[in-house]
Amino acid sequence: MLIVMPAFTDQVGPYLELWWLPVGAGGRVVVHTSRWWELLRARREHRRPRPLFHAALQACDGENRYVIEMAPAWGQRGKSRGVVATGPVGLRWLGVTPLFRYEVRCWRDGSIPDAAWAPDPPTRFPMTRSEISALLERVLSVPRLPWGRDVFGVGDMWNSNSLICWLLHTAGTDTTQLVPPGGGRAPGWVSGRIAATGG
Repeated sequence: MLIVMPAFTDQVGPYLELWWLPVGAGGRVVVHTSRWWELLRARREHRRPRPLFHAALQACDGENRYVIEMAPAWGQRGKSRGVVATGPVGLRWLGVTPLFRYEVRCWRDGSIPDAAWAPDPPTRFPMTRSEISALLERVLSVPRLPWGRDVFGVGDMWNSNSLICWLLHTAGTDTTQLVPPGGGRAPGWVSGRIAATGG
């Protein structure tokens, strides 16, 4: 069952929160490039452009809180952000340089930089401590596929949304029922589900 609750409540028990964040919120470059990409994609698919979203998770085991997300590695030096894995952007061999590498983060007491831009409160999933622990362990084994590539040939790229969908689906959540607010799109969501189901 899904429960929508206000962000950062004082609840102590275990829980998992799904945040939907506008792509490029608070920035200048990404918000424009993503908008142009969606305009081209919409024209190709003969539909109206839709707002784009990326997802992040916040997990609490009853004692500690973790932020789980995927983000570019470049421009992040000198910060402790809970990096547990990395992967390539575009082509595998390009991943040798931070400019073409992404980070998978499981950040204890971390922050969601774009949380203030979220149009809706997060969706909360009540979970047991053992379920949260299992999810945190699975972050280490997420597929490290090339960001931006349609690795499954389904017209959907692997990206940060794929990580979140993969984690939720492997936790037993029906990810087909989870959609961004306001009729938005979450590129990469389908790829994450396919990776979780094996086909």
